[in-house]
Amino acid sequence: MNDNSALYAFNKFGDTVLRTAFAMTGSYPEAEDITQEVFLTLHAKPQEFESDEHMKAWLLRSAINRCKNLRKSARIIRNSPLDDELANTLSCEFTPRDNEIREMIAKLPEKYSSVIFLYYYEEYTVKEIASLLGKNENTVSSLLQRGRKKLKTELEKEGYVYET
Repeated sequence: MNDNSALYAFNKFGDTVLRTAFAMTGSYPEAEDITQEVFLTLHAKPQEFESDEHMKAWLLRSAINRCKNLRKSARIIRNSPLDDELANTLSCEFTPRDNEIREMIAKLPEKYSSVIFLYYYEEYTVKEIASLLGKNENTVSSLLQRGRKKLKTELEKEGYVYET
């Protein structure tokens, strides 16, 4: 891997890492910080990747781990709502309804929010998520099912109605 690898990774997957961090933290500034940390780490400690998918998996795993660490830290206690101006600066394709749902996903316990985000937003399969997170496929399926149930309950509390 050469000196341009981190730049290549950033250009190719920077938005994906930012969206992942934003979905998990609910805070654009925190998501930016996490994204920056991920790519600075890659720049400082270059990795060898088998493919772009392997690189993407490493980047997402790094971002998810940093999000977990943030949730454990004291900084997360001063949770402030995301204002409209910051939300509009995010270059993701989130609609206002998507943002509401994403915020509810971010409020779920991390074990549920990460699998839901990877499955629905990044379109990974259960098998790929299991590999990415180092978990059994059945565990990922269970987490996904329980997470959906918890999310549905929260959405119904907020007035969302689903037809089955």
